[in-house]
Amino acid sequence: MAGSTTAERGERQQESSGPPPARRLRRRRLRMIVILTVALVLLGAGSTWVLYGSSWLRVRHVSVSGTRMLTPADVREVASVPVGAPLVSVDTGAVEARLRQKLPRIDTVSVVRAWPHGVGLKVTERTPVLLVPKAGNFVEVDDEGVRFATVSQAPKGVPLLELTASRSDPAAASFRRFGADRLVREAVGVAGVLPAAVAKETRTVQVRSYDDISVELVDGRTVAWGSGENGRAKARALTALMKAAPGARHFDVSVPTAPASSGS
Repeated sequence: MAGSTTAERGERQQESSGPPPARRLRRRRLRMIVILTVALVLLGAGSTWVLYGSSWLRVRHVSVSGTRMLTPADVREVASVPVGAPLVSVDTGAVEARLRQKLPRIDTVSVVRAWPHGVGLKVTERTPVLLVPKAGNFVEVDDEGVRFATVSQAPKGVPLLELTASRSDPAAASFRRFGADRLVREAVGVAGVLPAAVAKETRTVQVRSYDDISVELVDGRTVAWGSGENGRAKARALTALMKAAPGARHFDVSVPTAPASSGS
């Protein structure tokens, strides 16, 4: 049997002296992991610099939309968005909290980053549904019963709220039991379910007690509403009653299943 050639002996010697295939594979994987790790670190450092250190993504303008009574300047001043600061660092939650706390006329506000250089403030203002006279001015009340602003001139088409129950009146049990805020919410609820034709003609919503709420129209007609319960049924009864007795001056829907009218 012929012996091995010199080349064959060299190949066997190289295979026996080199690292096994599994060991070489592990080394390649380790080198790849090191390369990827370094790349990720560099990428993260670069991204951090772009977001915080560079001048590319900084606040340059603040836009305001949705205002009616407020002005965009009012909103921007209270928002105090730091112009020139990195856009990513703007605390949108803190901006929203400042606006809601210092501008109670704002019902909702959305604060969004408008990349690459802006912050957008989208405002929804509260709408008054009743006005409470106070020392020659008017306190605006929204549809949730929130008293959110005082104005010197009554907005057109918004009824007055007369809360005639008094804490000092011994007969005002409703006031003592429910408190002014609850009675105001009851009045707001009544105003919110009035038929449209009646609502636009309403001058005053008067609350004497929890179950004694009445409505006065601009032409002097009155509606005894009772409590705020069963409001939609009372609204339907009032609509039918006004059609059946168009000349009446007083309507009573406190019991919607037995409405009544009187006067002419």
